[in-house]
Amino acid sequence: MALKSDFLPTTREEMAMQGWDRADIILFTGDAYIDHPSFGASVIGRVLQRAGYRVAIVPQPNWRDDLRDFRKLGEPRLFFGVTAGAMDSMVNHYTANRRLRHDDAYTAGGRHGMRPDMPTIVYSRILKELYPDVPVIAGGIEASLRRVAHYDYWEDRLRPSILCESAADMVCYGMGERTMLALARRIEHGEKIGEITDVPQTAFLSCEEPQEGDIVLHSYEACLKNKKLQALNFRHVEEESNKYEGRVIWQEAKGDRVKINPMYPPMTTEEIDSTFDLPYTRLPHPRYKGKVIPAYEMIRHSVCMHRGCFGGCAFCTISAHQGKFIASRSKESIAREVGQVTRMDDFKGYISDLGGPSANMYGMGGKDRGICSRCVRPSCLHPKPCPNLDNDHSRLMEVYRMVDAMPGVKKSFIGSGVRYDLAMHPSGDTSVDAVNREYIHELIARHVSGRLKVAPEHTADEVLACMRKPSFEQFRKFKRIFDRVNAEEGLRQQLIPYFISSHPGCREEHMAELAAITKGLNFQLEQVQDFTPTPMTVATEIYYTGYHPYTGEKMYTARGEREKLAQRQFFFWWKPECRAEIIAELRKMRRPDLVEALYGNKPERGNRRDAGRTWKKNKNSNHKK
Repeated sequence: MALKSDFLPTTREEMAMQGWDRADIILFTGDAYIDHPSFGASVIGRVLQRAGYRVAIVPQPNWRDDLRDFRKLGEPRLFFGVTAGAMDSMVNHYTANRRLRHDDAYTAGGRHGMRPDMPTIVYSRILKELYPDVPVIAGGIEASLRRVAHYDYWEDRLRPSILCESAADMVCYGMGERTMLALARRIEHGEKIGEITDVPQTAFLSCEEPQEGDIVLHSYEACLKNKKLQALNFRHVEEESNKYEGRVIWQEAKGDRVKINPMYPPMTTEEIDSTFDLPYTRLPHPRYKGKVIPAYEMIRHSVCMHRGCFGGCAFCTISAHQGKFIASRSKESIAREVGQVTRMDDFKGYISDLGGPSANMYGMGGKDRGICSRCVRPSCLHPKPCPNLDNDHSRLMEVYRMVDAMPGVKKSFIGSGVRYDLAMHPSGDTSVDAVNREYIHELIARHVSGRLKVAPEHTADEVLACMRKPSFEQFRKFKRIFDRVNAEEGLRQQLIPYFISSHPGCREEHMAELAAITKGLNFQLEQVQDFTPTPMTVATEIYYTGYHPYTGEKMYTARGEREKLAQRQFFFWWKPECRAEIIAELRKMRRPDLVEALYGNKPERGNRRDAGRTWKKNKNSNHKK
């Protein structure tokens, strides 16, 4: 059992146990304190601790009372760090229909209300008011994705960079180990926070002038007047976030000038190993004894093998935060963490997930890294896989087999999302293609815990193109493989597809066709969601501006609650209470073929084969329109 002294101090008493009278750095987080490499505040704290700094952490401070939580550890020697937590606070608090959620997975007992909306702003303002001379550095996904002017779905307005609305001196965006360590050393050596202007992955208000080669975005005020300018801005931001060597970005807002330094190059294997090999207890702090933290329960026996994702999905924020280049851990580092998991008191022999942002991108990248260094594509898989991409899954299978052979491990599962299109793509090398077929078979036969979750997201090609996802035909092929492997192995596993409604480019008719197609594949959909606009994604920019940032094309998006619910209802065609409304909508669309496909010939009599032909005919004619 871990002792309080095994964690970063959270109280004066715990600081005294370490022999401290003062901390060098104090981190404030909107999450409960879980000392695990999946939680950013813990990672940053451990990285700084290894470098010799005295780091304390204040989880979920009370911002409503006399602010004693912000005072209790006193003033740090170097700076305060602030993060909203592992998840954007607004996504954490509200549903896609802007309704308040009743629980919080990152809080003990799942209790709601332990953090404010936008903790980055609230915490930094309080700290600056109490300690005006102490630097405040904001990090984490909430600050990272709001480093430039961005659309806020919950307030339905364009907001300036979070630097203009918080009191933070600087934002550390992306994965922050190298940035925070560099800042700590510079501040320790006597530099003022306002004098530090060259550290990668930082954003701050600046009085400097842009230099030749820098990117100057349209100002926040100009974007307020012309939404198309906001869309044009986004393309620059996304492309620079996914380069080996990006450029400095500037944007004026509210009389200030925001400077955003480019990202660091991708981490080396040695660097990412050093982050995961720190002395995490992998446990919640003892202060939560007897209380369940839902987010921790999901990952307690899991192991993350890499960072980054080159899928570039239009609705996803991973590449904006972690980048598209994969940083993979060594097999030895993964084995060390698996060994630590096997020694946990409650471990029963099953690794719940050997994964990452996309489970099967481990060890992958460009065959010629020189080509990658010049690339500006936000996705290596869309509109078709890059010919320079090495999609060899052999390294991944080596890890699976190594882990399964370790003492104490009965089986390892893959709980993260799998890009089946990546594994199925012909590489041009027959030996690699054979390995990838073997990977798919091994994945299905050995690493599925009853249900394999994948994300085709939609069935309509035009919607999938906007999503930056492959054709639904790829899913059909994968399902055939899945069913065949199950039959060969004598298994009765389920394939669980994820789908999204109301995504930009999606209309009600697309959703109706999705319902008919998935019914034809014998699915009653469970893993579904309504599109929620979040900062710094292509889909959000289309939702807000009405324009595609890369083509300038005007695009339809369902915006009102009625429009969104009208699309979402088609997921649940099989529920009796939805039947009458869906039939009424299909009749308005003049799609009796879809009524027939979903409900048979009771509402609309006719031959099923004829109805199928009518469906295809109507579908083609409507698409031509």
